[in-house]
Amino acid sequence: MRFFTITRLSLLAIFAGTFFSCSPEKEEFTTEPLSDYMPLVVGKYITYRLDSMVFKQFGSVTEIHEYQVKHQVDAIITDNSGNQSYRINRYIRDAAGVQPWQVQIEGTFYITPKSDQIEVIEDNLRFIKLHLPIRDGFSWKGNSYLTDDPYSPAGYNFSNDNDMEDWDFYYENFAPTFTYKNINYRDVYTVEQVDESLNVPITVPTAYASRSRGVEKYSKNIGLVYREYELWEYQPNTGGSGGPYKNGFGITMWMIDHN
Repeated sequence: MRFFTITRLSLLAIFAGTFFSCSPEKEEFTTEPLSDYMPLVVGKYITYRLDSMVFKQFGSVTEIHEYQVKHQVDAIITDNSGNQSYRINRYIRDAAGVQPWQVQIEGTFYITPKSDQIEVIEDNLRFIKLHLPIRDGFSWKGNSYLTDDPYSPAGYNFSNDNDMEDWDFYYENFAPTFTYKNINYRDVYTVEQVDESLNVPITVPTAYASRSRGVEKYSKNIGLVYREYELWEYQPNTGGSGGPYKNGFGITMWMIDHN
């Protein structure tokens, strides 16, 4: 009996040792720092071409306004929560770049880098633009700070901003090169935000239509190089005296210069 007990314990010890020695090692994942894709240094600037879509004449006419805009890091500040933040000034001029730069009215916004995410505060709305780890498929709630109808105070009475806090941002399709308007960008991560359409293009004028599109592209050691952001809805207004109309906005911007 004594011999059997010792033998059994010995076998258990051998089995346990074998099991643990053969168990797989814990996978370690390394990620690039967020600062690689949104470098922040006072004096740094990026210049963009900007196409702005607006709806005129009570939403019955769609116009595209073309500009150049420049985002320049102005200063390091401390926000209301005690975090280090960067104040960004926005300047604007004509699309051809002939006129001098002018400070855009209400053009200042803020970027706050944290340990695992970068937040952008613009028009009193806070977005989580980038998040660790940087890898294809990783997702996060980029609008988690927003409430329902965040654009309502600005006069946009559409349904596109309902439940924006539930949007899933995610990294997609790291590209060694990305080309837009004959401009090449290198080492680019795409951040998908939303891509929803209903009756777009509008093939049934008597039916409701809407478009929600958000996507941004970040180039390593440069920052944001491309942005597309559309939120609008179409009301057929059948039987109404004013006819159909659109409410909302859209922008497309791409980097043309930086320091």
